[in-house]
Amino acid sequence: MLAALLAGVYLWRSRPAPRPAPQPIVRPAAQPAIAPSMGGSTPSPSPNPVVVDVAGKVRHPGVVSLPSGARVIDAIKEAGGVRPGAKTDTLNLARHVVDGEQILVGVNATPAPTGPPTDASGASGPVAPGSPIDLNSATATQLDQLPGVGPVLAQRIVTYRTEHGGFRSVDELRQVSGIGDAKYADIKSLVRI
Repeated sequence: MLAALLAGVYLWRSRPAPRPAPQPIVRPAAQPAIAPSMGGSTPSPSPNPVVVDVAGKVRHPGVVSLPSGARVIDAIKEAGGVRPGAKTDTLNLARHVVDGEQILVGVNATPAPTGPPTDASGASGPVAPGSPIDLNSATATQLDQLPGVGPVLAQRIVTYRTEHGGFRSVDELRQVSGIGDAKYADIKSLVRI
């Protein structure tokens, strides 16, 4: 019995000592590369404020200064909010504001022409309405009315505007795929920022 006890103690002491498991190496998650925004992502704010004109049915219409990355709803709040009875259903309240733009609250915009008007020669073709089209607020349907701009190119303009947070100059229109020097020359006087 003593021999069995000594053999048990010997086996117990001769077994390998357990080694602690290595600690996992914890590295901070790498920041993903930020791709150009696709409508749903938020552009990184810059230190420069944006200045917009809030007009229409707000309590205190006028020019307001907002932090970069602000949205239409922020501009309306800064102007004192919407007056009673005013409707905002035609506005995209979540859209990022662009420096220098005007936000019309509760005011119906002039509807786009329903069909292409004819010019003096009698030829049918898209002609812009009396005032220039705002590149930062026009719909694809309104942009489609510009000469040489069809529905596909109009959608490219809207997509570019969304991805780049709006146009900062009319000249930036040249960056849109499908707008070359000739087409730009045809429409530059028919659009504005």
